[in-house]
Amino acid sequence: MEKNIPFYKKNWFLVLGILLVSFNLRPSITAVGPLIPMIRESMGLSNGWAGFLTTLPLLTFATFSLFSAKIGLRLGNGRAILLGLIILMIGSIIRVSGGTWLLFIGTGLTGVGIVICNVLIIPMVKLKLPHKIGLMTGLYTTGMSLIAAIASGVSVPMAEDLGWGWEGALVSWVGLLLLTLVFWIPIIPKNKLVEKQVKEDTPSVWKSRLAWEVTLFMGFQSILFFTLIAWLPDMLIYKGLTPSQAGLAVSVMQLIGLIGAFTTPIIATKFIHQSYINMGLGFCYLLGFGSLFLESILLNLTGIGLVGLCMGGSISMAYTLIGLRTKNGSTTAALSGMAQSAGYYLAALGPLLFGMAFDLWEDWNLFIYLMLSCSFVFIYFGFRAGLNVKI
Repeated sequence: MEKNIPFYKKNWFLVLGILLVSFNLRPSITAVGPLIPMIRESMGLSNGWAGFLTTLPLLTFATFSLFSAKIGLRLGNGRAILLGLIILMIGSIIRVSGGTWLLFIGTGLTGVGIVICNVLIIPMVKLKLPHKIGLMTGLYTTGMSLIAAIASGVSVPMAEDLGWGWEGALVSWVGLLLLTLVFWIPIIPKNKLVEKQVKEDTPSVWKSRLAWEVTLFMGFQSILFFTLIAWLPDMLIYKGLTPSQAGLAVSVMQLIGLIGAFTTPIIATKFIHQSYINMGLGFCYLLGFGSLFLESILLNLTGIGLVGLCMGGSISMAYTLIGLRTKNGSTTAALSGMAQSAGYYLAALGPLLFGMAFDLWEDWNLFIYLMLSCSFVFIYFGFRAGLNVKI
C-alpha cells in the first residue's frame, strides 16, 4: 500500500520541504550585516539607524509571533507557512526597490514572513513527526544556519566582485524562495480541514514560570546571535580585516555552528535534563567573547569559532526545549509563539542599543561587555529551562 501513496505525501518529501523552508529563514538577515557599511553610505544612515535595519525584523518577529499560531489554526500550518514564504518574497523585493522608506518597509515584511514560518514549523514537526523531534530540530536548525553562513560570506563578493551592488546581493535570495514554493505547494492538503488540529487542553503559557524561563533562554540566545551578526563584521574591520575578510570570518563562524546545530538536540533528547548542556554552551560563550579583548587577530578568530559552535547549539536547544517542555501540539504552538514574541522583543534591543551606544562612545569594548553580560544570563535561564518539567 505504501508504494501507492504519492511521493509528495511521504515523510521524506515533508522533511525535504521543511529543510527548504529553513534555508529561507536567515539569509535576508545575515546577508545584511556585512553589507551595512555599503547600505549606510548609500542611504546616508547613522550607526543607530543602520543597527535598526537589523533590529526591525526582530520587532516584526516579536509582534507577529503573537498571531502566527492563530493564523496556523485558521489556514492550516501548511497554508500559513506558504503565506509566510510569499510575504518574505514580497518584502525581499520591496526593500531594494529604492528609497529609505521602502528599505525599512520591505525589511519589516521579511520579518513577518520569517516569523510565520518559524513559529509554525515547530508544532508541525511535533504533530507530523513526533518521534523525530531531536533529529528534525537538528536538521532544521542546521539548514537554517548553513544558508545563514553562506549568505554572510557571499554577500560582499556578490555586491563588489560581481558588481550587483548591495541591492542585487540581497534580492538574489528570491531565487531560493521560488524553489521552495515549488516543493512546498504539493505538501499542502487540498482540504484545509485535514490540517485542523484536535482541540486540546492548552494552559495559559503567559502565566507559567517555566514558559517564561524557556522564553528568556530563547531571548538571550537571540540577543547574542543578532547583535553578533549585525556588528561583528564592523568590529573585525576595525581590527584590521577587509570587508570581504570580515564577512568570511562571520561565515566560517556560522559554518562551525552547523556542528552544534545538528548534534546538540540529538544529544540533548537522550537525557532527562538538558540543564548542564545549556550551561556548557554558556561557559564556552564566556571563553569565546573574552578572547575579543586580546590583540591577536588569530586568537580573536579562534574565540569567534568557539562562539559559532555555541550559536548553533543554542538555537537548536531553544527550539528543542519548546517541544520538550510541552505536553501537546497546541501548547507547543502557544509556547513557540510566546518564546519568539517576548524573546525577540528582548533580542531586538541588542543591535539597536549597541549602535546607539557606539555613536556616543565609539568604544568596541562595550560590544564585548554586552556579549559577556548576556552570556551570564543565558547560563542561568539555560539551567532553569533545561529541567525536566512540562507545561
